[in-house]
Amino acid sequence: MRRFRQLVCVILSLIMILSIASYGKTYVQASEITNESIQKKEAEIAEAQKEKKQLQSGLTDVKKLKQQLEASKADLNEYVTRLDSQLSEIQEKINSLTEQIAKKEEEIVQKEKELDEALAVQQAQYDAMKIRIKFMYERGDKMYMDIMLAARSFGDFLNKAEYIEKLSAYDKRMLDEYVEYSEYVALCKTELEDQRDILNETKTAQEEEEKALEELVKEKEAEINKLSSDISTKSAAIAEYEAQIASENETIKALEAAVAEERRKLAEGMGRKYDGGKFCNPCPSVVRISDDYGNRIHPTLGTQKFHNGIDMAAPGGSPILAAYTGKVVAADYSSSMGNYVMIDHGDSLYTIYMHASALYVSKGQEVAKGQKIAAVGTTGRSTGNHLHFGVRLNGNYVSPWNYLSR
Repeated sequence: MRRFRQLVCVILSLIMILSIASYGKTYVQASEITNESIQKKEAEIAEAQKEKKQLQSGLTDVKKLKQQLEASKADLNEYVTRLDSQLSEIQEKINSLTEQIAKKEEEIVQKEKELDEALAVQQAQYDAMKIRIKFMYERGDKMYMDIMLAARSFGDFLNKAEYIEKLSAYDKRMLDEYVEYSEYVALCKTELEDQRDILNETKTAQEEEEKALEELVKEKEAEINKLSSDISTKSAAIAEYEAQIASENETIKALEAAVAEERRKLAEGMGRKYDGGKFCNPCPSVVRISDDYGNRIHPTLGTQKFHNGIDMAAPGGSPILAAYTGKVVAADYSSSMGNYVMIDHGDSLYTIYMHASALYVSKGQEVAKGQKIAAVGTTGRSTGNHLHFGVRLNGNYVSPWNYLSR
């Protein structure tokens, strides 16, 4: 009978050891990452709070901007130049916020995955502890007594006592780790909520910036239309418009002359050649042609004027593409053309892209057909988001439709 009891105790001990070994595996992941992960999560939550404050403090103050611009309204060119600078900054903010939204959405997917994994580990810990507690409740005291009674000597008795002490310490450590990991899970939930808050605030900030952009664009349109539609200054407005076009032409001819001089210096036959291919659509997001090439009645001056390009109305920030392969001879700003790009395609053929909100190329850069070179905007003497697309051949404007695929 005594040998039978000893055998039962040994079997129970083996069961306990196997149970603890299995239980320990559940905790490997928790014990290895918990302390470091808690610190990391706390740092990420602090960074999220900082990100929220930066979003709130970085919004454009439209009222303040209008007050600053008021003094320059007497000189329309100065007013347009200063306002365009602000419009470009706001468009950059909108583009940045758009990127942040996409990035934040990716981060949230990752944080949701982290939380799901943490919850799974926490549940495994809980299930293992439940089994262990149930076992100890049902068999604990009796099992310990049986183990002690099974000792064959005083030394064996001390060894078994030490074994029981280690079991108890192990149980306590597992409980501590469960509590600590529960804290980690709570932090994961907090961080995920913070990231979702930031995403919503970023979307709100983007909407606010778009409203600010729209408000300033309307302000600018009103000022330009005010000058053009004032009956008492109609003749002055016409003269001013003609001077504006002359200034544009002067700038472009100077660029053409510079390219021609550069070509002259090259050896015969080494200059760029246009191969006669069709242009791609420089504004894929175009919703309508707001003004076509040729003679037309000017919308605000009320007199017939020659329009030297095609106005392609499109959403602000949408892409402007190089119509054909060539070399950028200008990527600059003027109060008339706004942000503009001019590309040399060879054989005295050039394309010009005006009123952009942002430029993505620089002077001297080689570009390929269909490459993104700028973004649609309403900089310069413009009263709405659009691309003014012009084509020049041998120093004169020609119809872009001759080169575009319809």
